[in-house]
Amino acid sequence: MESNLALDVENLTKYYNGFLAVDHIRFQVKSGEVFGFLGPNGAGKTTTIRMLCGLLTPSEGRASVMGFDIQKETVESKRQIGVVPEISNLYEELTSFENLVFMGQLYGVPKNQRKKRSEELIQLVRLEAKRDIPFSGLSKGMKRSLTIAAALVHDPPLIFLDEPTSGLDVGSARNLRTMIRQLNGRGTTIFLTTHNIEEANHLCHRIAVLVKGKIIAVDTPEALKKSVQGKSMVEFGMENPNLPDLLDSIKAFDSVDTVNRRQDHFVIGFKGGPPWGSFLLYLQERGVSVTSINTLQPTLEDAFVKITGLDREMMMIEKEGKKG
Repeated sequence: MESNLALDVENLTKYYNGFLAVDHIRFQVKSGEVFGFLGPNGAGKTTTIRMLCGLLTPSEGRASVMGFDIQKETVESKRQIGVVPEISNLYEELTSFENLVFMGQLYGVPKNQRKKRSEELIQLVRLEAKRDIPFSGLSKGMKRSLTIAAALVHDPPLIFLDEPTSGLDVGSARNLRTMIRQLNGRGTTIFLTTHNIEEANHLCHRIAVLVKGKIIAVDTPEALKKSVQGKSMVEFGMENPNLPDLLDSIKAFDSVDTVNRRQDHFVIGFKGGPPWGSFLLYLQERGVSVTSINTLQPTLEDAFVKITGLDREMMMIEKEGKKG
């Protein structure tokens, strides 16, 4: 394994009673990067993470964490990682500080270092004022921050973050993203799963897309976005968007690939360049008054939709399901 790799995964596979949950996947995560792991529900993300963390035995293939084989050197590989679950594993009755000291004991941090390390982490996650408050008395965002701190108590070079901002309010989510950037700035490698595609766009250096147990793309957010640039996205403002059958009429136009309505605006994807003259005439003939035209750059969500084949309505259902 190359010395600059935090994760090296080769043909990793998992069967459940004959069902292929993870299908011979291969990828590498470089030390010091934020690596996004995206995919629809049931794609195999959780199964993959559980194998990499030593909680599930692979059916086939191999993986190394910071150079340690996850099956042959399980204890050593587990020491290299911190795992931040979506649902906290801390104790409600213990204070913030007591939770960190206790987690230090569980992770084998030497007794004479536990309190010092816990104080450092309390400061890192900006919870000094809540040091002696029971975990049950913290806000959702504070609980998530302390859960991340607990995963860092043994100073691992790699942490797994599972949906870190799920269910948080806007302000708490923003603060947590700032903390993730700061952690990464200190040299921690971060393996991030999220349903928030824009979050992945802003945080991740590279992203792997997993569908039905297979990795079908690994690249930077910018490169993934460029992969859909063959389609021109244009936002049209319309004075009378409620005309009967307007959506069906737009979809019926030859060059139109996709149509999404946002109140009195329509975001239309054209195959190739927009045929301005003929399309505007087409709308005019149907009694539509165009009030504005705005050419849009493809988003990471556009790329995700194209790569996975998952339509936007299904994505919204998945996001809502994840919140619940």
